[in-house]
Amino acid sequence: MKNTLFGAVICSMLLMSSFAQAAGCLKGAVVGGVAGHLKHHAVIGAVAGCAIGHHLAAQEKKQQTAAAK
Repeated sequence: MKNTLFGAVICSMLLMSSFAQAAGCLKGAVVGGVAGHLKHHAVIGAVAGCAIGHHLAAQEKKQQTAAAK
């Protein structure tokens, strides 16, 4: 548990340095980390959640710019 928490803190600090590119990643990483923790794969879940969250945020941004035009 301590390693997972420490890893999450380090990852969030790294992501905060490039927050503009991390849209959706933090929320996805938290959700994925919790879901992965239940299956004893918290880090893999956090990475997958980050990727999915970023992808969904990029899609939403594209939809918003298309609606604005």
